[in-house]
Amino acid sequence: MHDISFKFVYTFLMQSIQSKPKPAWLKVQLPHGNEWRHVEEVLASHGLHTVCDEARCPNKGECWGSGTATFMIMGEVCTRGCRFCAVKTARRGGPLDPEEPRRLAEAVKSLSLKYTVITSVDRDDLPDRGAGHFAACIGAIRESSPETKIEVLIPDYTGAELAQVLAAKPDMLAHNVETVRRLQPVRDHRASFDKSLQTLREARTGGTPTKSSLLLGLGETEEEVMQALAELRAAGVSIIVMGQYLRPTPQEIPVVEYITPTQFADYARKAKAFGFTSVVSAPFARTSFHAREAWGVSLEDAGV
Repeated sequence: MHDISFKFVYTFLMQSIQSKPKPAWLKVQLPHGNEWRHVEEVLASHGLHTVCDEARCPNKGECWGSGTATFMIMGEVCTRGCRFCAVKTARRGGPLDPEEPRRLAEAVKSLSLKYTVITSVDRDDLPDRGAGHFAACIGAIRESSPETKIEVLIPDYTGAELAQVLAAKPDMLAHNVETVRRLQPVRDHRASFDKSLQTLREARTGGTPTKSSLLLGLGETEEEVMQALAELRAAGVSIIVMGQYLRPTPQEIPVVEYITPTQFADYARKAKAFGFTSVVSAPFARTSFHAREAWGVSLEDAGV
């Protein structure tokens, strides 16, 4: 019953909202300079994928222009079907490439990255859901580029799966709750707010700094955002990212509301009051956007 009413609301909102033009503050900068071309060439030469392309991230121009990228491992096909995401989905992905950790490490070294983010599609079809592959990628980068800081944006691993990733010693572990409790049906039915909190709580208990993010403009209320922030902070999350949901293609759910930059700034002030050591809150903010800066601020506030 809940899911039926949820779909009805979105169908109604689609008819009334989707024809509205995006506000001026949501104009995306095109890639500029030559550095982004260098990133593209290195990725292509190593046969690697980025979430920048696969998820149609609005920050590709800025991030690639400054010589950074978020690598997406374990293929291009996700075994989950979240209703806001443009990544291809299927019941099963392709076989894992045992050479991917090496090629990833070579790309990181070629780009001289000081901070790199590794994320993945969900691979529920694998025995360990890909946790061991994550660990192998971290290890390969550690060996070839020991000074590079590594952030991993992982699926909802818990228990032994999460332990494999934590044993590889990432510098930051991110996992997204995506939206407030009431709107969780926009995620695949196998995900939930509580399961995501468990992932974040276990990681923090293991001693690794944690990070999460919320997409806004899906129909949430300010009270619901505050409740989500309170629960994330109680789970030990250090860094929170809040950004505008932007519909990747007509196949995904529509935007309900465009949050103004002023509202994002207000959310940032309120998030700081909860005790997050670093807050990134802006229309184009995504989990990996300004990741190195957020990590550095988090360490400074922690006195490291």
